[in-house]
Amino acid sequence: MGSRLFRPLSPPRSRKQLGPVGGYLADDVPAPASLRLQLSALQALCRQTFAVRLTMLLIGTPFAMANATDGPPSHAVLTAGVLGITGSYAMLRDWDRFGPRLLAHPTLMALDLLFGAVLLLTASPASPLAYATVCTPLLSGLLYGWRGAGAFTGLQLAVLLTVYRAWEHRPGAGTSTLLVAGFCVAAGIVGVTLRNLMFRFGTATQALSEATSRLAVAEAVESERARLARELHDSVAKTLHGLALAAEALATSADRPADPQVLKQQATLVAAAARRAASESRDLLTDLRRHTDLTTQPPTDLVTELSDRLEDFTSRTALPARLRHTHTPPLPPETTHDLLAIVAEALENTHRHARATDVVVELESGADALRLRVTDDGVGLPPAFTVNQAARSGHFGLLGMTERAARIGARLHVTRPATGGTEITVDLPLPTPHPSGQEAAHA
Repeated sequence: MGSRLFRPLSPPRSRKQLGPVGGYLADDVPAPASLRLQLSALQALCRQTFAVRLTMLLIGTPFAMANATDGPPSHAVLTAGVLGITGSYAMLRDWDRFGPRLLAHPTLMALDLLFGAVLLLTASPASPLAYATVCTPLLSGLLYGWRGAGAFTGLQLAVLLTVYRAWEHRPGAGTSTLLVAGFCVAAGIVGVTLRNLMFRFGTATQALSEATSRLAVAEAVESERARLARELHDSVAKTLHGLALAAEALATSADRPADPQVLKQQATLVAAAARRAASESRDLLTDLRRHTDLTTQPPTDLVTELSDRLEDFTSRTALPARLRHTHTPPLPPETTHDLLAIVAEALENTHRHARATDVVVELESGADALRLRVTDDGVGLPPAFTVNQAARSGHFGLLGMTERAARIGARLHVTRPATGGTEITVDLPLPTPHPSGQEAAHA
């Protein structure tokens, strides 16, 4: 019976598992690849069923002993009761050890059914032992699927019919037998239905998990592409633009007689810009090969970094850039990196497009927020100018600044002051400091 009705699709992976990965019947719902949740639920249902069966055997065995005659019949009933109770207790107590054996050898379920039949034959179908028979079809449905449930339900109905013929002279035996038979059929159907529902739920959960993983990968790829675009725009693209301007100036000077010293200076600028572009490209390639984890670096002083950037900007462009600041708390390295990149992009835009004569960078720190403001006295942005319009026209600087601000949890505003020019403001919320142990105790 075990080789034909309970044909496994694949052997169990581990003794800790409830059953084979593929299920025991080809026409049942196949088990998903990930069975952890489903096996835990099936294991809990099986153990609860054995707990009910154990309770019914403990209550009904005395009825069977009372009706058994002395001699071999009494010994057989006692043996069947002890073995049935012991087996149910073992399954309830140590399922991880005995459950896989029950799955691999369905004949053990048939042997347990035989013990119950011996007890029921002497106790009558009206005793509590009759309800212990309902557990067999339920367990077979949970463990073996439709064919197993059908086989054991049929065997259980045959046992009930035999018991009924032995007790048909007793009033109420027919009604009790019919009622228990209906419960057995319903229990087998319920067991298989629960098994298939759990496996269908597992399949759906696995599909959802795979879709979520693919979406997370796609989002990670898109985020990395946006990051690389920002880094390229803020480093190599700017340097190459400056290199192109220097090369054009050198070419113009070469077309007409010029001071050799001027030509030498312009050629030096071209060479320096080329070396800078190569260095920035090498840094980007290094970052791609081994992405730098900024979270492991110590905090940097934003004021010091801003002062150095403004000094370098003024020396390169001859455009005065001033810094006004208050006390600033230490910031994480990634936050400082993005804030400096925003300021650098704002300064480059001022130099290239604003035709400004003065730039002011203000850094104000409050109790719960940090405000960074870059203001120039240039021509300002066109009216109703938006980030999307800038991106569509091929200018990605404003888009990069907006993305950097969003990445660190800040808000970026681009406005046109009443006095003219452009004002870029970044509002960064600061984490609320936790009180020390003494301050908390005092509070």
